[in-house]
Amino acid sequence: MKKGDVVKINYVGRLETGEIFDLTLEDVAKKEGIYSEKIKYGPIPILIGAGFVIRGLENAITEMSVGEKKSFGVEPKDGFGERDPKLVKVVPQKVFKDQRVDPRQGMIVDFSGMKGRIQSVSGGRIRIDFNNPLAGKTLKYELEIVENIEDPVEKMRGIFEFFGFRDADVSMTEGEATVRVTIPNEMKPKISSVILENIQEVKKLSFVESFEKRKKEQ
Repeated sequence: MKKGDVVKINYVGRLETGEIFDLTLEDVAKKEGIYSEKIKYGPIPILIGAGFVIRGLENAITEMSVGEKKSFGVEPKDGFGERDPKLVKVVPQKVFKDQRVDPRQGMIVDFSGMKGRIQSVSGGRIRIDFNNPLAGKTLKYELEIVENIEDPVEKMRGIFEFFGFRDADVSMTEGEATVRVTIPNEMKPKISSVILENIQEVKKLSFVESFEKRKKEQ
């Protein structure tokens, strides 16, 4: 596998304690008692070299072949980084009162686009950790390469699926790709850039959206 390849993978990610923090396999989720009907399980498409996954996982993918399975560890430097003490902040409880929020330990909060978890509420002060919950942890992965997608149209569909748009209708004629999908305008430049920079066959990408009149109730 190499940069620019779009591959479908299955994986189970665990902490050193054995606790699962992420996975794609429905049977494992049910066996471990963490199955959720809200999650769509199954292989996920990954564009190698585009930062879709952590470096340690991507490095392993590039060393594997379709159908191969591998178990390995990922140190923090190749995972979610080391913990940064500077990302633990203390803010006055008044900030939450002004927003009519009742802060509680363990609550996830959002400050100017940064998500953090409340560690403690004491003496009118709220201690919040903005580090990624997996920062500083050694991770263990069980990985399988399911498919290496060759067709450029299917590659594009895979990229849209990764970003959460499974219903993207993609077609291409002589290097010009057309995508019929409802997608936030702010995401179009990002996804377009990823596709144009990594799929050589695509020279131009256009989005098409359709709207219909609602039928009046009788």
